[in-house]
Amino acid sequence: MRGRAIRLSPARRLVGDLMRFSKNIPRITVQRRMNLNAVMQARRALSPRPSWTAIFLKGYALLSQETPELRRAYVKLPWPHLYEYPSSIASLACERELDGERVVLLHRIKRPEIDSVAQLVRKIRAAQSRPVMEIRDFRQALKLARAPVPFRRLAMWLGLNIGRQRPNYFGTFQLSVYSGLGAESFNPLTPLTTLLNYGGIDENGSVDVRIHYDHRVMDGANVARALERLEAILNTRVADELRSQPPEALRDDAGGDREARTMLA
Repeated sequence: MRGRAIRLSPARRLVGDLMRFSKNIPRITVQRRMNLNAVMQARRALSPRPSWTAIFLKGYALLSQETPELRRAYVKLPWPHLYEYPSSIASLACERELDGERVVLLHRIKRPEIDSVAQLVRKIRAAQSRPVMEIRDFRQALKLARAPVPFRRLAMWLGLNIGRQRPNYFGTFQLSVYSGLGAESFNPLTPLTTLLNYGGIDENGSVDVRIHYDHRVMDGANVARALERLEAILNTRVADELRSQPPEALRDDAGGDREARTMLA
């Protein structure tokens, strides 16, 4: 059957390289059914309502602040060892349109644990609505994707295996969800130590939340306890923050590119 060849775009080459470095990581998934009714009620009282992405991002950042294992990475230089970071850098998967193609690009948010939920909403919306080439992370990633294959893969390998530099290029954890599209991902790949995702949230606040983790860095029992603690953090510290949120804090940020927000809604 005669078809047509489609040249790989820079964004598709970038995804291919990330998958190349992710496929050999011994990744395990732990899931917990959470009841987030408390934080759901606090969210419902706000207008406009903050995205669940921002809420989960704040909760996971607070969890990482008190759980050192979530701030560690397995690196190979100068020898295989674990490297622990003093704070977190989140890597968010954002769907954007570039040259007529829907692409997924990663945007880093430094120290999300010190930001309010409202501040995280603004940062996420900026990454989803500003022109792609105005976002530094997107611009640098696309520039690297246009480099020759040997240079590109060497640069990524070094970035992933030099402990001090790793979070500056990739972050310390990834957040990627499709629940706004009515779908869930059960086997996502990432070169980072952990990836957080969750399914649809029902009217009672019940939701399946998953941490996909690098088994070289931690064990399943650590992750199970982390999920239990995350549920508590969301229903207490994050819910309390939402209850104390000034009504005008989110109002000025209600606009933006609705289509771009779909993936992380």
